Amino acid sequence: MTTWHWIRHGPTHQTSFTGWRDVAADLSDKGAVARLADHLPSDAVVISSDLTRSVNTATAIQRSRTRLPHDPALREFHFGSWDGVHFSQVADRHPDLSRAYWETPGDHTPPGGESWDAAAARVAMAVRRIEAAHAGKHIIAVAHFGVILTQVQAVLGLSAHAVLAHKIDPLSVTTLHPESGTAERINHLP
Repeated sequence: MTTWHWIRHGPTHQTSFTGWRDVAADLSDKGAVARLADHLPSDAVVISSDLTRSVNTATAIQRSRTRLPHDPALREFHFGSWDGVHFSQVADRHPDLSRAYWETPGDHTPPGGESWDAAAARVAMAVRRIEAAHAGKHIIAVAHFGVILTQVQAVLGLSAHAVLAHKIDPLSVTTLHPESGTAERINHLP
């Protein structure tokens, strides 16, 4: 059975929408990074999104595990013109759209960005491709808040609205078993 260990990258300390902008992760909490690396299976393969915050987090926890090439399909949601803008400013500029984006996620799309449904489809295709190449293995995937939530949604069969109630902290692990439709843990901080 393939097991996914979804890791949210280290904290970025951003106070605005942070999607495809390439911002660094703060990996200065060496104890948290070491506990996370110790918690994960040593025989797993490691993959990450191609954004610096995920790449550097994956490098920090990799150890002797096999590293796969960075995958742009594992990027955070593309927030378009909202990226880098504070949430309150987006709400002021696009009150109806920004409210709908979070309250009824699905096909609502930020200007120049992608909807929840489009991002979830992008990630699902990558997950199927990676699973096909590494069936029956432990896969450590270092990615982003939205990406991880799409997988919790897919595995547990939740609505997008329901899955948004889950917290996904930086440097947390969410362990999913897609074949059995179960979550071993969500947002675990070792």
